[in-house]
Amino acid sequence: MTDLFAHSASSLVLVKIGSALLIDGPGGTMRQNWLDGMCADFAELTRQGHRLVIVSSGAIALGRSALGLRPGALRLEESQAAAAVGQVKLAQAWAEALARQKLVAAQVLLTLDDTEERRRYLNARATLSTLLELGAVAVINENDTVATAEIRYGDNDRLAARVASMMGADVLILFSDVDGLYSANPHREPDARFIDVVAQITPEIEAMAAGSVSGLGRGGMASKIAAARIATAAGCQVVIAKGQDRALEKLRAGGRHTRFLATTSPSAARKRWIAGSLKPQGTLYIDAGALAALLAGKSLLPAGVRAVEGDFARGDAVCILGPDGREAGRGLSAYGAEDARAIIGRHTDEIPEILGYRGRDVMVHRDDLALNVQVTT
Repeated sequence: MTDLFAHSASSLVLVKIGSALLIDGPGGTMRQNWLDGMCADFAELTRQGHRLVIVSSGAIALGRSALGLRPGALRLEESQAAAAVGQVKLAQAWAEALARQKLVAAQVLLTLDDTEERRRYLNARATLSTLLELGAVAVINENDTVATAEIRYGDNDRLAARVASMMGADVLILFSDVDGLYSANPHREPDARFIDVVAQITPEIEAMAAGSVSGLGRGGMASKIAAARIATAAGCQVVIAKGQDRALEKLRAGGRHTRFLATTSPSAARKRWIAGSLKPQGTLYIDAGALAALLAGKSLLPAGVRAVEGDFARGDAVCILGPDGREAGRGLSAYGAEDARAIIGRHTDEIPEILGYRGRDVMVHRDDLALNVQVTT
């Protein structure tokens, strides 16, 4: 099998680690040798130029052991207390293991609202993007300390898929206690067929997941299929593989796994979402120079905007009209309407003095822009 990441020298790889892989169940302690091996694999991945984000479970398992909580299901407030204690231990374990590989770890805690509510989504994406630019490895977990039954993801498979979608990841790897998807539960049906590639998630595939097995935490194989549906629609291929020792190294060497094919590219999926799924809240009128820059694949700068219409907030969708009044495209504004009006026609180095803070250099970033006409470069 070809290397999962050979198609791109700078793929964004998102890896999800479940509690059962990271934590010794009976003792509630960290499987240190396993973690060190995984971090060694991560270091090799980053040395080859790939970018990395980790979604890690384990906080509640570590915390309940430290607090001496009884076996079995916990009350919501007990889970939150266990998460508060365990998250400290989890973050420390990742930070120390990554540091031994000369990697800097960052802790990011998210809830469902952080990927659903527009401004919080933008803030989370900007933070993660900056961490990647600075060479840090973000270790993400659901914020179990404050999440409630109504807003929690329920498992980190779907959290990982939401982050993969938000960040435009190329590959999402879900390490599990099984090596992939089977047509039925292989523990009960020895003749169960292994599924190595899934081109489309059909009702038949979902039925296989219901009868298959995975995971000792909140997420089983059904949640992994749900995660794969989210991520593949956003242009991210998804891999389910066994989380054995040096799992990433073995996976890249051709280890057995199930791969879910993306139906588009991350960039195309994002631009389609911007162009077709968001209702514009305002309009930016641009000059000929700005239009030429957009056609050349560049971002929209404040200097090229002639007028602003509407009442919109940062991150809202806006129409972009060219000098002839026709719609050139749509994008997500880096500024709210009031601030946008204050900086139109001005150079980016003037923004801090005008607004009193240093915002983004662009009015609409090219990654947040969907043009109606062909980009020439």
